[in-house]
Formats: sequence, structure tokens, C-alpha cells
Amino acid sequence: MSTTDRTTERPDGTRAVTRWLPGFILLSAIWGSSFALIKLAVDDGVAPIWVALWRCLFGALALLAVCALRRERLPRSRSTWGHAAVVAALLNAAPFALFAFGEQHVSSLLAGVINATTPLMTLVFVLALVRGERMTLRRVQGLLLGFVGVLCLLAVWRGLAGGTLTGTLACLAATACYGAGFAYTRRFFSGRTESAVALSAAQIGAATVELALVAAVTGTAPTLPGPVASIGLVVLGALGTGYAFLLNLQVIRAAGATIASTVTYVTPIWSTVIGVVLLGEPFGWNTLVGGVLIVLGILVTRSSPRPR
Repeated sequence: MSTTDRTTERPDGTRAVTRWLPGFILLSAIWGSSFALIKLAVDDGVAPIWVALWRCLFGALALLAVCALRRERLPRSRSTWGHAAVVAALLNAAPFALFAFGEQHVSSLLAGVINATTPLMTLVFVLALVRGERMTLRRVQGLLLGFVGVLCLLAVWRGLAGGTLTGTLACLAATACYGAGFAYTRRFFSGRTESAVALSAAQIGAATVELALVAAVTGTAPTLPGPVASIGLVVLGALGTGYAFLLNLQVIRAAGATIASTVTYVTPIWSTVIGVVLLGEPFGWNTLVGGVLIVLGILVTRSSPRPR
């Protein structure tokens, strides 16, 4: 997850579909597959903090390489780096570690569906942090519908206990961090004069340092995973945290921010297919219903009442 340049909505975004649809599908596949890559790493014994650290390190290296190719300088302002540190903690360091911890207890399939609650979490923090935003009846209805979807994912009728609850709560805490991070980014970070690539390189670099400090303080030693998990971590960082940002920016510029944001609805499809087909994870009816309710809740919060 990264900041984007200030762009205006393109009214013809849906017309030139061939300009943005291939990138949109590729982006959803990259982000949807990230949960399976996390699962491979944690199942191979990599500690959650190191899953997040390797992911940010390889992502930072990819973005720094892009900056070098484009001859773009990193931010020099202290305030920019201060805000980058906050954004890095909320959008990268904390949620990456939380998702890795959560997937020690739940499937990558379920983690991918829970990730779809990010827009709902973002709305909650936007209402609290961004001036001019207000709660409406439709937004309340959407939030409640999404909450029911989460309860369905949890299968509350079976009782709330065990590792599944722990893992689910960790994944929900990660999406809450995303929500706070997006709201903070919107108010304090995305409007700065530096390019999106430079800001994102600073953000992911700051996250790498933060995670390294946490690993040092907690004394968590680095784990040497097997070849499959190692390749997965490189792909997770370089593609899922580095290249995916550039792809996301291209989609925003070609189709507009509104269409680009709908990638959240598609990533659970990829995480579900990959989890079931490649990892052999179980898929229950409550996962499908819960995911549908969450997406419906998002659509309700974004809809406008019909004029009389």
C-alpha cells in the first residue's frame, strides 16, 4: 500500500477500457496472491516480523531502483520524513506483521477476504480525521452490513474461541491500520510536492527501518526459509510492495481513482482461487456469504441517495 500523485478523476475512464483493464487485472492478481505468499513463508517457519521486514526491504530496494532510473531524489524535508514514518507504521510495518501473524492461525483465503474490509475501516478513520466528512444514514447502513459480513466470516454461531478468532482479529487489526493510514495519508502526506515514487520509496524505506528496530528490540533472529518460501518473499516484496505501486499509479492515471479503488473487490477472488487450488485450503459457504456482505456494505457506503 502506497501514496499516489494528486490526480483528477477522468470522466472518460470507462471508455478506453483497454488502456487500464490489463494493468487493473494484473494488479489485483499481484495483491490477491500476496496472502498465499505470506502463508508459504509463515508455514516454513519465518517469524511474522521477518515476513514483514523482508517484504519491506525488497519493496524498498525496488522503489529505490526506480528512483535511480528516473533520477528522482528522495524527500529532504524533515516534516515529510516524519509523516512518512507515521504512514509507514500504519500502512506497512504494523499491518504486514499482523497479517503474517494472523496467517499462522487462519488460511490465506480467509485473510484475503478480511482484507476487503479495508474501505470500511478507512471510512471510519476518515470520518474521524478528515474535515468536512460526516456520517450519513447510508454510511451507517453500510458499516453495519460489513460488520454482519465479518461475523459471518467468523461463523459466530460456532462460538468465538481458538486460533481462528486470534488470527481473524489480527487480520482485522491490520485492516484497521490500513484505514487509519489511508486517512492520515489523505490529510498529511499525499498532497506533498515530491513525486509519488519518491514518497513511496521514503515510506517503504522507513517501514524497513521500523521493522528492523522492532526485530532488534525483541531479539527475533532472522529465519532462513527454504527455496520456495525465499522466492515467495522476494516476489512479495519486489512485486507486491514495489512494482504494484507503479502499476496502481498507472491505473489511477488511465482510469481515475474511483475505478482504481475497486481493485479491493477483486483481490479476494484471487486469494480464494489461489488458496483453494494451490494450497488446498477449505472454502465454506460462510466465507462466500461474508465476503459478499462486506462488498455490499462498501457499495452502500459509497452510494448516494436518489434525488426526490
